[in-house]
Amino acid sequence: MIRAGIVGGTGYTGVELLRILAAHPGVEVAVVTSRTDAGLRVDALYPSLRKHIDKVFSLPDIEALAQCEVVFFATPNGTAMLMAGELLERGVKVIDLSADFRLQDAEEWSRWYGMTHASPDLIEKAVYGLPEVNREAIKEAELIACPGCYPTAVQLGFLPLIEHGLIDVRHLIADVKSGVSGAGRKAELAMLMSETGESFKAYAVSGHRHLPEIAQGLARAAGQPVQLTFVPQLVPMIRGIHATLYGQLNTDAEDIQAIYQQRYRNEAFVDVLPQGSHPDTRNVRGSNNCQLSVHRPQGGQTVVVLSVIDNLVKGASGQAVQAMNLMFGLDETLGLNTLALYP
Repeated sequence: MIRAGIVGGTGYTGVELLRILAAHPGVEVAVVTSRTDAGLRVDALYPSLRKHIDKVFSLPDIEALAQCEVVFFATPNGTAMLMAGELLERGVKVIDLSADFRLQDAEEWSRWYGMTHASPDLIEKAVYGLPEVNREAIKEAELIACPGCYPTAVQLGFLPLIEHGLIDVRHLIADVKSGVSGAGRKAELAMLMSETGESFKAYAVSGHRHLPEIAQGLARAAGQPVQLTFVPQLVPMIRGIHATLYGQLNTDAEDIQAIYQQRYRNEAFVDVLPQGSHPDTRNVRGSNNCQLSVHRPQGGQTVVVLSVIDNLVKGASGQAVQAMNLMFGLDETLGLNTLALYP
């Protein structure tokens, strides 16, 4: 059994990790930390975990975490980079669900996240944990930078077009909607039900923190810089990401549907829907799946890709467990074959 620790077990991604790992046949959850709730039983805060997780929240302690084989950081940005180095030195694998190691340029990271990076030397050691792109590197990794929810949906949607050189990478548009859980479990006026219910708004149009992460991944696929307009929007639902992606085709000769089916034919968690389909966030809720469909409205030169995921699963904790499975030589799907919740 793999001994796993979770730093930051009281947030949405932390409890989602607990939900997934509690049913994982190859993992023992050994340590769960929380500065706020230290001393409290995990199942007292989250009764849904009764009879599955019998741990008590503890303060983050390197000595205790070093007894684990893998440690997940489900923490705010700026926490993992303070502790990851010591754990790596002790032979512990680290999977960071925050943004601390996603960007390869420490100065750019500092510009977007408003603080100096505490461990710039670790950035080059981190492997970006998108299995559909970096599977082989993840298998050998000691430090994983788990992708963000917006970047996962957008990259999986655009990649086949970019990899085949079918669209103009100077004019990419990502119009993406998210449920409120993407903002994390915190008391914030803008996230109150009375503020978000029966309302729908865009935000951070001038520049969202996930923009450089998305552009970095797409540029790597394209082999050149890309120009991306990314507009995130908040919708009054708890879970889900719906990305509507636009690109201008360079050719008329390709069967785009066949390209998508071929690209993802062996991917357990990417489902290319039949031609003409419109994916729905409810059909991936609670699962580690990404569903995609591709369209050419009126047969024109604009291609529209629709991409949906659960932001807490494929967009965070499920993807982290998928990466863990690869790191430890397990079946990639182990513990992740949960069907979506319906209705």
